[in-house]
Amino acid sequence: MVYILADNLTKTFGEGEIMVKAIDGISFQIEEGEFVAVMGESGAGKSTLLGMMGAMNAPTSGSLMVDDIDIYRLTQEQRADFRREFLGFVFQSFHLVPYLTVMENIMLPLAIIKRSKKNKQEMAEAAMNQVGLSGKAHRLPNQISGGEKERVAVARAIVNEPPVLLADEPTGNLDTKTSQDIMELLLRLNDNGMTIVMVTHSPDCAGYARRIMRLADGKLMDDNIKLRSLKRWQRNKEPFPSLNQALAAGSLPTG
Repeated sequence: MVYILADNLTKTFGEGEIMVKAIDGISFQIEEGEFVAVMGESGAGKSTLLGMMGAMNAPTSGSLMVDDIDIYRLTQEQRADFRREFLGFVFQSFHLVPYLTVMENIMLPLAIIKRSKKNKQEMAEAAMNQVGLSGKAHRLPNQISGGEKERVAVARAIVNEPPVLLADEPTGNLDTKTSQDIMELLLRLNDNGMTIVMVTHSPDCAGYARRIMRLADGKLMDDNIKLRSLKRWQRNKEPFPSLNQALAAGSLPTG
């Protein structure tokens, strides 16, 4: 099932001689349940594209459909509802409120939802358990590690159980071991059916995705779909498929 469909997306800044095309005529589709890594040099347009996919950055031209919804034909209020119900966001900077506990930070997206306080706490506890933060509910952000802060950010993003998770350099401020832990967490979320689109500079992190889209100067230069993410093959200790198997399946196991 096609879940995200971009048709000739363009985003420009400025006018005349100083006009810059941050996104230059990009078209693609993402299937439900995919794990896609978006790569490219700084200034390639990765974060701009992610913001467009997140209903926060309207294209200059072109269209973006998510689950058959043309999101930029919605009103601002409808787009806010769309973001709350369909999308989770994880950023390089954790954006945690320093005076709120782990539990309270995770519950922030639930503030405008009409549910009982007990139900909201149960949802937050379920998200905490899912990301491995049991026992940390009452700690403040300055009382937990960088990796735990990123887990809080992920838990906050998934507490509403959104079908799509958008992650912008989620391991950018983390050491190698902690980055691996966060990527394994995203892999588990994807295994459970969540569609993930992740911007990253890291080839190691991109190895967790099943598909890599490469941008340069606002253009989509390469779109490589693999049989399965490299990290899944390594984790499951399965033999990497032969060339003939890959060709028969319709894609090459690169990455």
